[in-house]
Amino acid sequence: MNTLTFCIGVIGNVISVLMFLSPALTFYRIVKRRSTEEFESLPYICTLLNAALWTYYGIIRPGSYLVATVNGFGVVVEIVYVTLFLIFAPKKMRAKTWLFTGLLDVGFLAGAVLVTHFLMKGETRIDVLGVLCSGLNIIMYGSPLAALKTVVATKSVEYMPFFLSFFLFLNGGVWTVYALLVQDWFLLVPNGVGFLLGTTQLVLYAIYRNSKVSMATDVEEALPREPLLSSSSTNPIVQTT
Repeated sequence: MNTLTFCIGVIGNVISVLMFLSPALTFYRIVKRRSTEEFESLPYICTLLNAALWTYYGIIRPGSYLVATVNGFGVVVEIVYVTLFLIFAPKKMRAKTWLFTGLLDVGFLAGAVLVTHFLMKGETRIDVLGVLCSGLNIIMYGSPLAALKTVVATKSVEYMPFFLSFFLFLNGGVWTVYALLVQDWFLLVPNGVGFLLGTTQLVLYAIYRNSKVSMATDVEEALPREPLLSSSSTNPIVQTT
């Protein structure tokens, strides 16, 4: 069983690495066009926080070095992604990215580490951190749901990268199996949820994959419109919302 658990953990690490790297083509596009277009920064901000806390969890929980190493790698990768958002995002998105990065990846992370390190010991520290990590992992898996709104509105999957959805699906499935083998419920619950959410994203991708919006202006045209002036005006001016 130990050999099987180790093998599943290694497979999980490989898939997690691929998951962390899966948005690379998206960020190549961002750098090339010097714009984040309609892409959302929140999934990467949440993933950075999640990876950082799982790294800490893997360090303090005996036998969880596989969890610590892969999430440590994830921290480095997500820092690069968030930094690129701060460089290339429009003014409004850049302000939003700064705000959530400061609140979550700096303030919340520092508070969680300090409280659990200095005020808790032993199994209590591990349990509290495990609950916290599980909740954040569910948020991480759920954060791409923001992109699903764009998918449904535009009937296009251009702004929901396939490989990110695919590897989130695989990652949730493999780590669910690993969690069952090591009986780590803090890993089991969020990754089970992640597996279900990943399945949902792939289903939407299958539905809308043949309807592609090629440019940001086309996305604007596909979104609902409303009159800038009241309906009583004789010549209403239309503006994209």
